[in-house]
Amino acid sequence: MPAPKVRTKWRPTLALIVFAVLLTVMMLPILIVIWFRTAEASSSGMAPTEIGALVVVLLLTLAVAYVLTRTITGPIDALIARADEIARGGKAAIRPLESHGTREIAVLSQSFLDLAGKLVDRTEYVRSFAAHVSHELKSPLTAIRGAAELLRDDDGEQQMTKAQRLHFLDNIVADAVRLDALLQRLRELAQAETPLTEGQISVADIISLLRGQFPALRISGAGDTGLSVALPQEAAGIVFTNLAENALQHGATLLELTVSASARTAVILVRDDGSGISEANCERVFQPFFSTRREQGGTGMGLGIVRAMLSSHGGTIRLLQTAGAGAEFEITLPALSARR
Repeated sequence: MPAPKVRTKWRPTLALIVFAVLLTVMMLPILIVIWFRTAEASSSGMAPTEIGALVVVLLLTLAVAYVLTRTITGPIDALIARADEIARGGKAAIRPLESHGTREIAVLSQSFLDLAGKLVDRTEYVRSFAAHVSHELKSPLTAIRGAAELLRDDDGEQQMTKAQRLHFLDNIVADAVRLDALLQRLRELAQAETPLTEGQISVADIISLLRGQFPALRISGAGDTGLSVALPQEAAGIVFTNLAENALQHGATLLELTVSASARTAVILVRDDGSGISEANCERVFQPFFSTRREQGGTGMGLGIVRAMLSSHGGTIRLLQTAGAGAEFEITLPALSARR
């Protein structure tokens, strides 16, 4: 969710408030001295001027305390209360304070709102992801358990045929393979969420890597393929291997990487000639566990891993609309330099 924005207006800086308070405190004894210099000190009792000086000092002190309370202490206390409210109420409690006092507190409040929004989004993502993982792991486990129980309970009265036993064993093997694929994707996702060490790779090396892993695909490059991007080789392998696997699984025979650069950003267009992505699924392709090939072993985690891996290295990915067949993704990454 986008974090609420603090309303922009002029506010005194904390330094200005502190200096004003200090100057006021420094002026108090000077004012008192000047007051008594002009007053007559012959009377043994407290002169009206002395009483007036004390009243003035008291009023000034109260005014200074009020200013400090309103501009500094009040907003900080309100920010603390808002933090407790967010901890109890979640997303609904994320909103700006009514008063921010100084400029520094306004900036602090905005940073706090941004952080709170990210933490709430992250919490909801983890909760949803855990529910999906539980469901995805439970299905093959349930199937394996059911097939194993049937094989175990096979008795002499009504024995299974060899074909039936092989059928159940094949189901167990297939579900075990799916569990292994899910666990492999989860490892890749954990790796994507925790950025690898910094590194770089050229697009030409990425193309060579893909050609070695996918001989069934005709992989070509266009543009400045000698450009290096801020992506470690292992991370680049995970990102572009997932994209190539998706293309191959959707009947593609060609995968083209077109590279362009502007300033410090590299843009890589990855296009294939496969069956493409339907308009109804365009908004769902990055959702965890969404797959149109579940019966063929698809986990629905590939593109989510790609996005997480790119995000952890300062990159982005988005699906582009294509006029003809195939799918096209736009990847942006920090650019380094062209290889010499």
